[in-house]
Amino acid sequence: MSLSIGIVGLPNVGKSTLFNALTKRSVPAENFPFCTIDPSVGVVAVPDKRLNALSRLSDSKKTIPTAIEFVDIAGLVKGAAEGEGLGNKFLSHIREVDAIAHVVRLFEDADITHVHGAINPVDDIAVINLELIIADMQTAGKRLQSIEREVRRGDKEAVYEHSVVAKVLKELEGGLLARATKLDEKEIEVIKGLHLLTMKPMLYVFNKKANALNLDEENSDRYVELMQFIKEENSQYVVIDAGVENELKDVSEEDRDEFLREFGVVEDGISSFIQTSYSLLNLITFFTTGEDETRAWTIIKDSSAPEAGSAIHSDFRDKFIRADVISYEKLIEADSYAVAREKGWVRTEGKEYVVQDGDVIEFRI
Repeated sequence: MSLSIGIVGLPNVGKSTLFNALTKRSVPAENFPFCTIDPSVGVVAVPDKRLNALSRLSDSKKTIPTAIEFVDIAGLVKGAAEGEGLGNKFLSHIREVDAIAHVVRLFEDADITHVHGAINPVDDIAVINLELIIADMQTAGKRLQSIEREVRRGDKEAVYEHSVVAKVLKELEGGLLARATKLDEKEIEVIKGLHLLTMKPMLYVFNKKANALNLDEENSDRYVELMQFIKEENSQYVVIDAGVENELKDVSEEDRDEFLREFGVVEDGISSFIQTSYSLLNLITFFTTGEDETRAWTIIKDSSAPEAGSAIHSDFRDKFIRADVISYEKLIEADSYAVAREKGWVRTEGKEYVVQDGDVIEFRI
């Protein structure tokens, strides 16, 4: 399953620095040959301690993580929806990704200019979101015009679509993101066809800078306002120091924690960012493990066993008979498949089984 997250933001907020730090976590080429698709695209391994633990348990020859594709999208400027900067090219790149990581600057630094001359995260967010909203208003308006003839003829599908699109357009005109519109499942299916930018899930990435004035550390009014905005929008966010993460991109995993502490960084921001991005896309992981390889597989949450099997090969969906399933925790506790079977912890599940995050599965066809 190939899913992508576009990294967006104003110029000079740290997008490319973050991307450079991320791509050091790229999946090895022998496992994913497409990991160097383009200089601005990177396929990044999702950190998961469970994978290595299972690999050790099975004494596997290969260990293969699951991955997410990140796309470094050029800095957006005010007026992009009207063609300023990269304009339509920028917006088309966002349209192609599954979710958005919106990088927002939290630090003051006179040596790094801000495109608007002052640091105010909420204002910066508003600039980006407004450009996305304007682009979506144009898309929705064009769609309404294109189905007017069918609506006048009384075509039921066109009339219904018109009402749904008009409902979303009203919210956009009020300055809200399309995903804020209350839609039922049928209405969501209609809107999906428009590929609206503001329907995409969004994660805010608040970028700090070591040895600089960071708004969260000062607990300034601007930071309080930002946290209130996040609460009202019910959004997910992570805090990261992209510069530190980029400097540590060549440091071994063994030394990384020590260096982070020296920089005063409490947690591994890159790992947190990747994992949060993964969950943002409503994804979970199941595992297969054996002597040849231990591998993590990406599926959409609430997938059935046959649907999960299709991540490996279509035969595991089309010819599915049953699946032998055990949770990661139980397998690690047993310390071997043989012991787990003796204890009755390996379950046989059928087509209706909904795969859970951390399941270790052997498919039968």
